[in-house]
Amino acid sequence: MQKHRLGLILAMMLGLSACSQPDVRVTRDKPSSQVVMTPRSEPIFYNGKTYRLDFAPKGPNLFEMSVGGMGPTQQKDAVAVATSSLGYFACPDGQKGKLQANPAYSGGKWRMQAKCG
Repeated sequence: MQKHRLGLILAMMLGLSACSQPDVRVTRDKPSSQVVMTPRSEPIFYNGKTYRLDFAPKGPNLFEMSVGGMGPTQQKDAVAVATSSLGYFACPDGQKGKLQANPAYSGGKWRMQAKCG
């Protein structure tokens, strides 16, 4: 029984020694809050329909956005899709997307600029 217990202890010690990782660093520095991304398009399911969201970086923390598939009377819905999607896809640390100016409807799309914040 004693040999069995000693074997178990040795096996546990060997297993624990295999877990050490010398490459682990601990730091207090936060990652950069600037998101670097390329333009992208996403299908967005909202209120039972799928719409097309296109967005691209325009400047520091600023994005050019458009929502396709909505009509000219759906400004409120287009803003909701754009700002919530920006928060999900591009904003760091759970920030929400915020509209920068009134959106405009042209060419079958709602177009706007938004930023994280």
